[in-house]
Amino acid sequence: MGKHSLPSLPYAYNALEPSISEEIMTLHHTKHHQTYVTNLNAAEEQLEKLTSAGDVKGAIGLQPALKFNGGGHINHSLFWKNLAPHGSHEAKAPSSGPLFEQINKDFGSLDALQKEMNTKTAAVQGSGWGWLGYNKSNQTLEVITTANQDPLLSHVPIIGIDIWEHAFYLQYKNVKPDYLKAIWDVVNYKEAEARLVAAKK
Repeated sequence: MGKHSLPSLPYAYNALEPSISEEIMTLHHTKHHQTYVTNLNAAEEQLEKLTSAGDVKGAIGLQPALKFNGGGHINHSLFWKNLAPHGSHEAKAPSSGPLFEQINKDFGSLDALQKEMNTKTAAVQGSGWGWLGYNKSNQTLEVITTANQDPLLSHVPIIGIDIWEHAFYLQYKNVKPDYLKAIWDVVNYKEAEARLVAAKK
């Protein structure tokens, strides 16, 4: 099995300020995401050994570690890409195009989408993620939440918001709504639109 590695950020650690501080981004990327990568590689190495030895019970016992660390790696790899520097062209809310049209069709407006997504994401008990996902079966955008590091499997992820405390607590303390409001200023709408267009193919 190939080794997983920590992806480089497409911007500087301070590029998302004031929405997300440099300290949070540095710790989040180099410590938290790196830990998921390290533990995923270790779990896969162990799985390979157990599979080779025919230890089915041992392989099954590794599933929680694979799901948690694999999900953490998948989710964070998506998360970094769906953020963009404050004030950049990518972080400008769309006023036309496929994403704009789909959001208006399914939610009425970007403001309505943000309100629904922030409300549902803030309501996550403990740790988890808030997602704007594309439902291929009915061709609509929907807001979904997942617990812990569970990846979004039922929909194609378009925008993901990390609601684990490590994503915001150093800056926003326990006021999750302030973090959720601020993060929309650094959402990479160009990346979100590209994901939507690819999902529709």
